[in-house]
Amino acid sequence: MLSIGELLANTLSGDQQTREDASRQLEQAQQTNYPAYVVMLCQELSNEQTETFIRNSAGLALKNSLVSSEASRRNEITQRWLNMDEPTRQQIKQAVLATLGSSDQRAAATAAQVVSAIAAIELPTGQWTDLMKTLLENVTTTDNSQLKIATLTAIGFVCESIDSDILAAQSGAILTAVVSGARKEEPNQEVRKAAIDALYNSLEFIRENFDREGERNYIMQVVCEATQSADVNVQVAAFECLVRIMQIYYDKMRFYMEKALFGLTVLGMKHEDERVALQAVEFWSTVCDEELELMGEAAEAQETGEQPERLSHNFAKAALPEILPEEEADEDDWNVSMAAGTCLALLAQCVEDAVVAPVIPFVENHIRNNDWRFREAAVMAFGSILEGPEHKLLANLVNQALPVLIDMMRDPSPQVKDTTAWTLGRVSELLIECIKPDVHLHPLITALVYGLKDSPRIVSNCCWALMSLSDQFGSKETPQPTYHLSTYFEGIITALLETTERSSNESNSRTSAYECISILVQGAALDCFPTIQKLTFTILDRLDATISAQNQIVGSDERLAHSELQSNLCSVLTSIIRKLRTEVVPFADRIMTTLLSLFQTATKHSTTLEDGFLAVGAITTAVEGDFLRYLEAFAPFLYGALSNHEEYQLCSIAVGLIGDICRALQEQSLPYCDTFMNVLLQNLQSPVLNRNVKPAILSCFGDIALAISGRFEVYLEIVMLVLAQASNMRATDGVNLMTNYDMIDYVIALREGILEAYVGIVQGLKTGEKADLLMRYIDQIFNFMNMTWNDQEKTEIIIRSMIGLIGDLAEAFPNGQIKQWFQYDCVTQVLREGRSNRNLPAGTREVTRWAKEVGFVEATAV
Repeated sequence: MLSIGELLANTLSGDQQTREDASRQLEQAQQTNYPAYVVMLCQELSNEQTETFIRNSAGLALKNSLVSSEASRRNEITQRWLNMDEPTRQQIKQAVLATLGSSDQRAAATAAQVVSAIAAIELPTGQWTDLMKTLLENVTTTDNSQLKIATLTAIGFVCESIDSDILAAQSGAILTAVVSGARKEEPNQEVRKAAIDALYNSLEFIRENFDREGERNYIMQVVCEATQSADVNVQVAAFECLVRIMQIYYDKMRFYMEKALFGLTVLGMKHEDERVALQAVEFWSTVCDEELELMGEAAEAQETGEQPERLSHNFAKAALPEILPEEEADEDDWNVSMAAGTCLALLAQCVEDAVVAPVIPFVENHIRNNDWRFREAAVMAFGSILEGPEHKLLANLVNQALPVLIDMMRDPSPQVKDTTAWTLGRVSELLIECIKPDVHLHPLITALVYGLKDSPRIVSNCCWALMSLSDQFGSKETPQPTYHLSTYFEGIITALLETTERSSNESNSRTSAYECISILVQGAALDCFPTIQKLTFTILDRLDATISAQNQIVGSDERLAHSELQSNLCSVLTSIIRKLRTEVVPFADRIMTTLLSLFQTATKHSTTLEDGFLAVGAITTAVEGDFLRYLEAFAPFLYGALSNHEEYQLCSIAVGLIGDICRALQEQSLPYCDTFMNVLLQNLQSPVLNRNVKPAILSCFGDIALAISGRFEVYLEIVMLVLAQASNMRATDGVNLMTNYDMIDYVIALREGILEAYVGIVQGLKTGEKADLLMRYIDQIFNFMNMTWNDQEKTEIIIRSMIGLIGDLAEAFPNGQIKQWFQYDCVTQVLREGRSNRNLPAGTREVTRWAKEVGFVEATAV
């Protein structure tokens, strides 16, 4: 067998077979004897005589054996490392730490990654307690700049990858190390840059240090001084750090804004290096983000008659005259121009009416300038202030500007046309009342359709503007007989179809065109249906063509583009089916034939399946019980998706599709329910399937129960057991609220799914005259509702579902059999909430009214 060094070298070979053989042997070595494998990798990484590329490969292989993005795999990797004997682990750690001082910069940088990977495993378990002490000594007691850089890089990686609570106790040592390297007295600017990067990653868990004024002053001094470094890379890192500091510690920034930050960032925005200017602009965008959030909190507090917990310092309003645009953006500074536009848009939302007076003179002075840069900057500024100020203040300005903007869609500069199309989209989205259909609509749509023939970026913005018009004028619910776009509908669709025939999808232009077609279809009026029916066959013909071309595809890029095209076509098809509803029935056979052919040729990991399944879901709603004739042919693809646990989004869509099928077929779905239930229960037990699919599975039980009513009896016991087990999931550890917001969101979704399951089961068994089967589970249901109501994390869906479930139970047991459970406080409180909370949607209030009308609930609970 080849040595580990030779195998690593072969993984970089130009010969595919050699690469694959080497990778297979390395994987085998890892599986056969993991301790020996990592020791050999470590020896290669730390060997100063080994070539750089092999040392680098060894370090990356070592690091990759210690990390994983998948939770289950991560736990397995952690245990594998911790199960190794202590001397072996110590040997590896010492060698990796020593490699931080290597003269080979790439090897040292890779060693920093390995240090972080090991620390992420050991520090949470209370091991490697002297790590930070060692790293601190590396920075503060040596003149070896390379060692300092690699060590600071390692500290940055550790701070980035480990929970802040674990590192909080060592924040002092970390802060000492990074500030030591970041000071202006540090002669090596690469060391300084690494230190600033590490400080950026440590900001979350040095809160106690930041609370102390003396330490905070010193940190801010070091960062502000770094913005004035002679090295631009250090300046960029320092401004990035200031952005993060403003994001985390806004409340403590008033003194520093007055003394330094305002001046530094205003100068930074004018810096000749784009990277510095971008970060200085981002600083003010962050200020606006924070102050917008504080405005929202203040408004909520005012509604409840309370004082807000935090106050805005109104930095944005105070800085307004200094940070508004002064002159044009150079063509080379396009990114800065876009960032400035974003910042100005946030500023407009933040300071509202105050932004108009200083911006409009700039627009008026430059919108007809001979230099395209001035024209583009003027249009960008105008488009950026359309959200925030009062509509009354903007209406006259927009009315005056619209004819000018429409004419500018024929400007010789592509940058001007691009920004103009974006601005017209903003007007359509935010100030539709300013677009007078009899005056503006014809020239506006003509200009946007003309723009569809232009460069890809302009096409994307024209599509967005057309989508905004459709959203504003159209109706996605019950179609209107006609609407303002009816006259132009067929012409727009034709132009968009021509745009989609471009071979390239540069700037997402083709995808934008297909998305625009979908949005137009969704908002279309009844008099557009003939065009939509013709469009159906165009889309099906194109899908058939992609299926025929499937075997001619070569290369991963071409395959990805092909899959994306099929997904776009399926999305349009789904919109058509949902819009036409029963009018799509005559085409249903053709649609399903094409979709089944698509599923036959699609690869297991293709997103095409997801979009195709959504189209099938739309068909079930349109044809209802007639879908039975397609189910036998479709079922194998459905079961395959349900078993494809690696592609959890596809699996989740397939779960939803079971619900669609059961709703469409009702009792005709009964022959398939045993298979449906078995697959769903297996998926709940799967250790591989992403947990976010599981709430949808619980909800699906309710759909099945509703469809087969009393026949659900055979599944009742196992489903109620599953729901009881799922009810035990908490977002707290019994003492403190978890900081893992993903877990909180998951538990909320789980509870929503449980409630939807209960609603379906109660309604189904009531319809099947088997409600008495629920008596043994009434305690379980009401205890779950009581627990859910008393948890502070509740959504509107949970409240509405609880109210609906209470009403369903009252109807299912009209003779007082469960009267005592209706005395629960949660029943009274949730009904009162549904009746009195004006912030709840109309649908929730309607459900509450219905629940109150159920006589038993009225008498016993309200």
